[in-house]
Amino acid sequence: MAVGSAIRRLCGRPGFRRLLTLRVLSQAADGTVQVGMASYLLFSPASQPDAWSIAAILAITFLPFTVLGPFLSPLLDTWSRRQVAVLSDAARATLSVLVGVLILFGATTGGWQVAMFAALLLLLSINRFMLAGLTAGLQHVVDEDEYLTASSILPMVGPMGVVIGALLGMGARLGLAPWLGADPANAIVFWVAALLFIGSVVLGLGFAREALGPRPGATRVGVAQVGRELADAFAHLRTRRVARLAIGVLFGARLLFGLFSVAVILAFRNVLNDDPVTALADLTLWGTLTGVGFIGASAVVPPLVRLIGLRWTAVAVLLLAGVASGVALTGVEALLLGLSVGVGLGTQCYKIAADTFVQAHVEEEFKGRVFTFYDMAFNGAFVLAAVVAAVVLPPTGIGPGVAPGVAAAWLLLAVALWWSSARIGATEFEKGTEDLVRR
Repeated sequence: MAVGSAIRRLCGRPGFRRLLTLRVLSQAADGTVQVGMASYLLFSPASQPDAWSIAAILAITFLPFTVLGPFLSPLLDTWSRRQVAVLSDAARATLSVLVGVLILFGATTGGWQVAMFAALLLLLSINRFMLAGLTAGLQHVVDEDEYLTASSILPMVGPMGVVIGALLGMGARLGLAPWLGADPANAIVFWVAALLFIGSVVLGLGFAREALGPRPGATRVGVAQVGRELADAFAHLRTRRVARLAIGVLFGARLLFGLFSVAVILAFRNVLNDDPVTALADLTLWGTLTGVGFIGASAVVPPLVRLIGLRWTAVAVLLLAGVASGVALTGVEALLLGLSVGVGLGTQCYKIAADTFVQAHVEEEFKGRVFTFYDMAFNGAFVLAAVVAAVVLPPTGIGPGVAPGVAAAWLLLAVALWWSSARIGATEFEKGTEDLVRR
């Protein structure tokens, strides 16, 4: 079946279309929140961030769910995933309004500062739980032989949403700040995010309660059972060599992308710009171009898989990310911006492959918990990357040895995937692509 026909078949499914739209709105809100955080915490005139401050912000953003995720993951295999999506974004809309109010009234010191960071922590941690549930629910809106095509489209709409939200947030920040001042403009950015979250809630309510799983009759897990359920899921994952390898390589790819991202933030804020507003605008442009690469991955993976197979596609895109990031970090701003498309493309193409490997090789009863482990690797690697960056990167983010070191690390990761997958068996890595490659 041709790629276009496979995509048309998927998009003809109302449940899949609704899931895509819900994810666009929810992640657009995430993008708006991220602009608000960056503007307020990293790119205010009073701030001069270093890698450790970036690491602290990333820890606030990602560590809570990374630590608590395994204990929450059994809920995704027992609770209605539709309800998880609806209640998560309802809570995030409320928290976005709260953060905006605190910023507007300058209540950001002492106990109020603790309240604001707690709200941001919850706002961003809930996101990971919700997205893990949506990913686990994907199989309920597509057929089994459509995993690759669906896994190619779904990661496209997430970055597309983030880019849309970032542009909305940046437009509000730059457009309103000259008239209202920086803090009121930052507050409005968070309120725009709240409206997007509300839109996601409305869409989520359009699903039947059990439409995204788990299947009726799933065992309700009590607190005392969580450890055993997690052990069972981990034991299942240990028997699924393809899924285990995919998650391990994803951890490495995410770590290297995180290292690249911290280097870019430091370069734009501390070297390439004197004005923090200009630095924020440049960083938004970089994020947009990286997002273009993320979005383009969905168009690249299916035809590439038809040509060389999913295993070789995964290896090739890791090499692409390595070459692009190595050249981008040489210190030329035009190269840094332009090649960020390639870094985003290679990174997201591998994530699509990893999504497919896990979807195709993990049983439904374990899928929610396994995708929470997946998200732990995905997010924990980004925090670890910031810590590594704080230790190894110069304050400028770029310098001698940075570019070749990053490129070499990507190369080693690609070689590790090639060698390990060959030992498992190449045909094992093509499961879940049947709908795409069928002629």
